[in-house]
Amino acid sequence: MVPRSTYQRLLGYAGWLVVVLILGFLILPAAVVTIAAFNDKAILSFPPQAWSWRWFERALAYPDFRAGFHNGLIVTAWSSSIALVIGSMFAFVIDRYRFALKATIEGILVSPLVIPHFTVGLGFLILAAQIGWSRGFAVVVICHVILVLPFVLRSVYVSLRNLDPSYELAAASLGATPLRVLLTVTIPLLLPGLVSGWLFAAILSFNEFTASLFVTSQRTQTLPVAMYNYVREFADPSMAALSVMYIAGTAALIAFANRFLGLGKVLNIEQSH
Repeated sequence: MVPRSTYQRLLGYAGWLVVVLILGFLILPAAVVTIAAFNDKAILSFPPQAWSWRWFERALAYPDFRAGFHNGLIVTAWSSSIALVIGSMFAFVIDRYRFALKATIEGILVSPLVIPHFTVGLGFLILAAQIGWSRGFAVVVICHVILVLPFVLRSVYVSLRNLDPSYELAAASLGATPLRVLLTVTIPLLLPGLVSGWLFAAILSFNEFTASLFVTSQRTQTLPVAMYNYVREFADPSMAALSVMYIAGTAALIAFANRFLGLGKVLNIEQSH
């Protein structure tokens, strides 16, 4: 018979192998795109025969990409900030109070996680047409708020669950009003969760494509939509170069958040102390 410790080691090796395969499956496309971005030829191919930075320069100088980046910043700033306010209020109410239809409301708030984004985008397109709205920034922002709200709600709710209520009780026992407790104790303690929720909402909003394709126009198109329109007409490595910048920027933001905010605790992966 094989000793139990041998089975445990074999299971451990198998687990590591599965993790490596999954990581390889996820990283390999990004690695191929990164290498292809440095191709000197005016066609997207792999592997490159010669190396060049010119497609990065073209991606940065292309007018539609620059306009899409500017529009994306506007939409991201508004949608993530609005989602942070709304999501934080809902998270606080869901965590602190009991009321009728609580589970139903919570389910509605997180429903964008399971509803296809093209359905949300198409629904907002039909709604905007019915009420006479053009596909301006207001429609795009509202659509993005709906899509990123569950992530803000989750981040703030987990931070509230990890919050030690004794701090709030101590402040209240010393004569602080509920508003003062909220402003001076609760919100500062929730700050990592609030910032993380805003950051995740901003990243998701800036990268949102499927719903944005329905609700944006030429004047309000975001960068992912501009990239889609570009690839319909051109096949050069500019898209790969822009994708590399996307990956690097997103990775830098997540690393920054993990370093200074501790995403493991915010997302309830690690236990807070």
